[in-house]
Amino acid sequence: MFLRSLTLLAGLTLAAAPLSAQDMTPFGTDEDMAFANTLWQEMVAARMAGPDAVVGFPYPGTDPHGFLLETYYTKATIGDYTGALIIKRNYGPLDVSEDEVIADPAGHLGAITVMFERAPGYDDETGNWFYAKYLPDGSLDMNPKGMALAGLVGKGADAGCIACHQNAGGDDYIFTTDADLKLN
Repeated sequence: MFLRSLTLLAGLTLAAAPLSAQDMTPFGTDEDMAFANTLWQEMVAARMAGPDAVVGFPYPGTDPHGFLLETYYTKATIGDYTGALIIKRNYGPLDVSEDEVIADPAGHLGAITVMFERAPGYDDETGNWFYAKYLPDGSLDMNPKGMALAGLVGKGADAGCIACHQNAGGDDYIFTTDADLKLN
């Protein structure tokens, strides 16, 4: 009986212990997924995603984004905050042509990856960028561990959005332009 009570007490103590920074995941939380859903709805309403999305001219890309890409720079208002929004449509397969993508963008769309500038204080260390990777239907892509790719994806890791984008010049986490996209 004593051993069983001690085991129960130890289990309750561990369950009540606060999570350390190592135990906390910087992405894929319920809050991240809800924010990503709101962001997706805003992109669909602005015709930047979804079946009625405007189509641009694709350009050559590379892994991990796609072999042909379209990139859009705009702004979005989520709640009471307006921030810069970078939308990258990722097309494939490897040998797809620009004409094939223009003729059937939905048939070649592999994913839509975004960076959204959240309010100061979200994560100042990484420029306050929120990352998400959507599948063509608007659902969030998952990593091999089943975590939704939304939030501070790759923070403190060897791979992932932040792990790659921290190498962009200019300390702005953006590879494709040196333009000042910050709205606030």
